Amino acid sequence: MIASEIREELLKLVKEKAVRKGEHTLSSGKKSSYYIDGKQVTLDPHGILLIGKAILSMLQGSQVDAVGGPTLGADPIAAAVSLLSFQTGKPLKAFIVRKEEKKHGTQKRIEGPSLEVGDKVAVVEDVITSGKSVMDAIQEIEKLKCRVVKVICLVDREEGAKELLEPYNFSPIFTRSELGLNA
Repeated sequence: MIASEIREELLKLVKEKAVRKGEHTLSSGKKSSYYIDGKQVTLDPHGILLIGKAILSMLQGSQVDAVGGPTLGADPIAAAVSLLSFQTGKPLKAFIVRKEEKKHGTQKRIEGPSLEVGDKVAVVEDVITSGKSVMDAIQEIEKLKCRVVKVICLVDREEGAKELLEPYNFSPIFTRSELGLNA
């Protein structure tokens, strides 16, 4: 459970820094009357501290071994949660799932400390719309015989992700509705 003061501070930051009103084209090609630029909060020092604390509290009792998700949205979040987890005495590995296999070096799709068979994993993301990119990352994680036990995002745009990711215990910190935005 997220402490109410952390949640309130984070909500204020998201509304002030991340929400952009006006006509925008989303990565899906769909037009929207608003855009949520999650990186304005996940790459803000105060924002990422709050997000890390919020997600770490949401993971209490879940026995996860690692935290990560699709690059670029998950990168700062996974690092923050991993860093803060070290301070609790139960460090979590951080990882990043590339959009495609690297063409050189180790040619891996998942970067970071190795995920082991049976690891319980939390997948994180800044903003989720349909959930398709997160689902793609989950499929890569499952190829390693790891189990995704939780999916957490900063904001759910409420455009299908909840239904798609429900089997993975989908828990957004905020929803589009909570931000006062219309579909």
